[in-house]
Parts: sequence; C-alpha cells; structure tokens
Amino acid sequence: MTQSPKPPQISHRQQLIMDQPWPRFSEPEMASRRASLEAVMMQHEISHLLVYGAGGQGTAIPWLTNWPVTQEAMCLVSPGERDALFIQYYNHTPLAQRVATSADVNWGGRSTIHTAIDMLVHRGGRGTSVGVIGPLPFAPFRALEETAGRVVDFNAAYAQLRLVKSEEEFDWFRIGAALSDLSIEALAWGLHPGLTEHQLIDLIERAYVPWGGKTGIHFVGTTSMASPSLCVPAQFPSNRVVEQGDVVFTEISASFREYSGQVLRSFTVDCEPTPLYRELHAAAEAGFKSIVAIAKPGSTPSDLVRAGQVIEEAGFTICDDLVHGYGGGYFQPVLGLPSRRTEPLPDLALEEGMMIVVQPNVVTHDRTAGVQTGECLRITATGCESLHKAPRGFLRTLAP
Repeated sequence: MTQSPKPPQISHRQQLIMDQPWPRFSEPEMASRRASLEAVMMQHEISHLLVYGAGGQGTAIPWLTNWPVTQEAMCLVSPGERDALFIQYYNHTPLAQRVATSADVNWGGRSTIHTAIDMLVHRGGRGTSVGVIGPLPFAPFRALEETAGRVVDFNAAYAQLRLVKSEEEFDWFRIGAALSDLSIEALAWGLHPGLTEHQLIDLIERAYVPWGGKTGIHFVGTTSMASPSLCVPAQFPSNRVVEQGDVVFTEISASFREYSGQVLRSFTVDCEPTPLYRELHAAAEAGFKSIVAIAKPGSTPSDLVRAGQVIEEAGFTICDDLVHGYGGGYFQPVLGLPSRRTEPLPDLALEEGMMIVVQPNVVTHDRTAGVQTGECLRITATGCESLHKAPRGFLRTLAP
C-alpha cells in the first residue's frame, strides 16, 4: 500500500523558513544568543570558551553558528572577536563556510584541538580561564589544560541558557513537530499485519524525509495484546512481523535541522484493545491530562509528579520518564514516579517559554505489557500548549 507524502501542517511564516535554500536564524536572533553567552561568561569570570561537537553530537555548535555538527568541530568564543569555527574534515569546510556566516570557518588541520589552541594563544588566552561546552574527549582536554590557566565545565551554564526558547526557536520546533506528526499519519494508514518492525521504520522515515526532515529517534515496540512481552518502545527495530491483535507503540522525533518535536502514540492492529490495554491506555491518558492541567509557570517537579500519580492509583507504574525538558537537549525536569525512581527532585520551577515532553509510558508491575502516549508542550503565560497536531487517543489500524 502506498500513499503520496503529505506536507507538514505549518504556518505561512514557518513555510517561508523551510523554503530557504539553507534555513538560518535571523541575524538579531544569532546576536542575541551570542550576547547571552558572553554575559554568562562574564558572570563566571571566563575569558574564552571552547565549544565542541563531533559525530552529530554537541548542540551548542549549531545554536551558536548554524552549523549542524558532522564530524569533529570546535568553536572558539572570545569577547570582542568573531567566533572561530574549526572543522576537522576538509571536505566539510566549503558547506560550513556557506552556512556558519556568523563565524570565521577554517579547516582544523592535523589536530583540531591544537589548531584551536593556536588561535586561543593568538588571542591572549594562555593562562586564562577557558570554559568548555560539549563532550570534549580526554586527550583534547589535557592539551587545553596545558595552555589554559583554568578549564571550566560550562555545560550546566549552557543548559540553563537553552531552557527558555525564543519565538524564532519555537517556529523551528513547530516545524520539527509537524514533521514528526507526519510519521503518526503514515503509521495510521500504512501499519498492517505482515510488516516487520524494519518496515515500520521505513514507513516512519518516508513520511518526513521528502520535506527535509531527518531522524532524531524512532523507537518502536510491537507485541501481542493476548500474550504481551514488551512494555516500552525499543531503541532498535527487530525483524519481528506485526500480527493481527498486536499493539504497536512509538516514540518519534523528526528534526528540522537540529529542531525536533517528540510525539508518542499507541496503535492496535486490526482489532479493538483488550481489557488490560484499555485500562493501561486510560491510565496513560489520565496521567497526561492531569499533568497538562497543572503545567504552567511556577509549577514545580513535585506538582507534576503528584499529578502523574493517578497512574499509580490505577494500579500501574511507568518505565520511561514521565516528564522531561526538551529542545536543544534532554533537560530538567526529568521526572518519574515514586514506584519507579527515588532520587531527589530537581530544584526548579517551570517558566514561560520552556518546553517539556509529557509522555506517560504506563506499564504493568511485571513489565510484560505497556502503552505510551504524549508530546511536546510549550509553557505559556497561563498554562501550556501542544506543538503537535497528531490525533490523540488509542489509535486503531485496519488491515487493507
């Protein structure tokens, strides 16, 4: 069964962003990010900052330069100077020079860290305090330590900067959410008995790739509702064949550049839910609605956890996180329920402009059966709003 890919449901303003040959944030947006970073550097008495990314990891590089990290990249930030971005793979530098227009882009040479250190010394950074953002490996860290007077882990300060999003960022996140929603629609019409989990992943990716989307995650779980053996979506697909009477549950994040949504849904395959799965999903929906009802500026992690305890009152527990911060990283508050995790709750309150994912993965206590639902939410002045338009509820698919 095939169907022409449908475009994402986005606003005219967001479509104009997508229509750019290479979408970039505006110059005022980039200048604002740079100024906020310098202000935090000053607070922490940091003279220079080394931002690191590699293998697609390291969100601060694209946030600061518009360059989506491929292989190793380092960006040296010095107050009063243009950012210096060093790209290790020589053949990646032509595109980086076109994309990262707010930075001076050069090849990283034989050793990216030593090239960056040479620039640090040129800028008078020997013996000064140098902050580091990103997963800098041990050997480059030691090389930097030999030059700097003090090396400071700046990751927590960076994460704090990313908690509250700008209006421009929310436009990009809404595009990512719309791309993610396409995968739910694709499963709704394309999921049927006889497909393997690998083929489900093919359905998911074909929905958003034609529109410029890329995969963040697509976790999928399939199991028989009559004899279940799985309670949470798996991080990697298997060759298991979907059968009539199965439940299929997913956690999907399609990205627009580095900006993704996150949508979680459960489907039954060519049947109605069994009584157990009806109860599981009813508890998941109750947990989602209870948390959404109180998620607003000033709400604390303990408020969110108490709201989610309707799941435990229904006789179930969870496996995946109940709530987590999102958008540029996996941020606090990361919350479970007392029946699953007992570590202290983070000391923070929700603020307007934050983004969270509420994702009740309701499971039986023996962890043989489970469902999942949820999505990204923006914290507004008066409450919260979803970034997604995918239909909610326990979705049902029918064999062709």
